[in-house]
This record gives sequence, structure tokens and C-alpha cells, in this order.
Amino acid sequence: MQFFTLRVASNKEDRVRETLTRKVKIEALEAQVGRILVPGERVRSIKDGKRRDTDRKLYPGYVFIELELDKSGMIPEKVWFTIKETDGVGDFIGSNGKPSPMTPKDQAKIIEAAERPEEPVLAVSSFKTGDKVKVTEGPFVNFEGTVEEVIADKGTVKIIATIFGRPTTLELEYWQIEKL
Repeated sequence: MQFFTLRVASNKEDRVRETLTRKVKIEALEAQVGRILVPGERVRSIKDGKRRDTDRKLYPGYVFIELELDKSGMIPEKVWFTIKETDGVGDFIGSNGKPSPMTPKDQAKIIEAAERPEEPVLAVSSFKTGDKVKVTEGPFVNFEGTVEEVIADKGTVKIIATIFGRPTTLELEYWQIEKL
């Protein structure tokens, strides 16, 4: 089987993948259609002082589909029409109107991105007690302080910052600060 790239309607990648997966089962095309991938990653951001975790597509507007070609090296007709008649599917990526399979190198890259294990939201902090830090996100942005405690299981760091002339303890997430 080889991977091909489908151009799809923007923000419809997941819906196209689900629809194609359902159609493949209904039409009994599992032998000709393998994996259908939409690689993505989890992104953490702050908006209006609130932390948000969102999913982001690594290749917006594209779905990667694994297909078994027939003896003549073409996509089987039934598979072709099942894919092309799916709502949201534009066209295959290729030249002269003929779909081109992905190179093995690109294929490996896509598979790795799509099947990468979900990284835990809490990452190991590189901060230690006594480090001088600057706040980069949140309501205390640009304040400087010293690390008092690293709370690894919560993914937070307690720092002492001088606010209005007084030492104040702030508990921030590790990604909200940077070393000076």
C-alpha cells in the first residue's frame, strides 16, 4: 500500500476522515484502503488570562490516505469514486491530473507525526530553586523573580517576585516563565 495526499476543505479534515472511514466499511473496501491520517498536535495557549489546550492540524487542508493500487498501477475505480464523492474532498495531489504517491521518506514522516504518542501536558521543568526568572505569560508578564520551589507533579513553579515593593509568592506554570 502507498500513501496519497487528498486536498480537502479547510477545517473539515476530521469530518472527511470519519466519513471516509465509514464509507470504506460500508462499501467493504478495507482490502484496498488502509489508514486515513490527519496528523495533529496539542497546543497550550493563554487567552484572556485563561489557559486553553487545543488541537492543531500539522497539515491543514490535507488528509493522507493509504491505498492499494490495482495491477495496472491505478487506483481502483470503486475506491476512486468513493473518495471523490465524499463531501469536503477536493482532489488528489499529483501531476497531469494523476495522483502521485508519497515518497517513502515523506510517508515515514507523516506516519510518525500521526502515530506519535500523546505527550503529557505536564513536561519536566528545567528550573531549580534559586534560578532567576522572568514571567512571559499571564497577568504578571515582565515581572522578575527567583524560583522558590518546583512542583513537578503539578507542572508549576513557585517564584518570589517583588510587586509594589513587597516580596510576593506566585505559583506559575513552567511555560509561563523563562530563565534570565
